[in-house]
Amino acid sequence: MPKSERRALIGLHLLLAGYSLSDVCSKTAAGAPFMSFRFLFFYGCVLGLLGVYAIGWQQVIRRLPLTVAFANRAVTVVWGIVWGVLFFREQVSPLRLVGAALIMAGVVLFARADGRQAEEERKDG
Repeated sequence: MPKSERRALIGLHLLLAGYSLSDVCSKTAAGAPFMSFRFLFFYGCVLGLLGVYAIGWQQVIRRLPLTVAFANRAVTVVWGIVWGVLFFREQVSPLRLVGAALIMAGVVLFARADGRQAEEERKDG
């Protein structure tokens, strides 16, 4: 994988981590009284994170194949588990861990298959 594509992939995962934080802000805002400072602050954070995500996503799909970018979006489920534990002290069941591992395995397998296909295309081209 070329260095620029590797950077774009790391950027994508950082972007997806930030995107998944919008759910944390949304849940926090939902627990606050409507139109209170706390509600407006966290709702504003949701809008800000989604705005950053929208702009970042456009940059990612310029640099990575669309199939790779969309396959990696599944990682937000894993981030959701991490944020649930860190911010809301949610329990992680063994079944959730298995599900998260399956998601990660799928992303890795897809990335490896896509990398092999790109390598073959370069050799043929």
